[in-house]
Amino acid sequence: MAKRTYRQFREVEEEYFRNHPEEIDPYLGEIFDAYAEDHDSPSLLPSLRVIAKVKGISNIVQETGLTRQGIQHALSSKGNPRFDNVN
Repeated sequence: MAKRTYRQFREVEEEYFRNHPEEIDPYLGEIFDAYAEDHDSPSLLPSLRVIAKVKGISNIVQETGLTRQGIQHALSSKGNPRFDNVN
């Protein structure tokens, strides 16, 4: 019997958005709407990390004017990922 390998959800999510970039903006709207209701940063940040990986940190730096380190720190699970930083 062949051994099965499983992917993590974030890998599936990342692949989906790479193949469907037109879905990124509506998805961001949905996750920010959910955040507005429950203020659950631990649910919001993993999704933002996936989108940042798909779009590329360099592109986000150019779009936002933030520093690379600032974006990485704001989205880091080890840093201070307060929504104020992301906002």
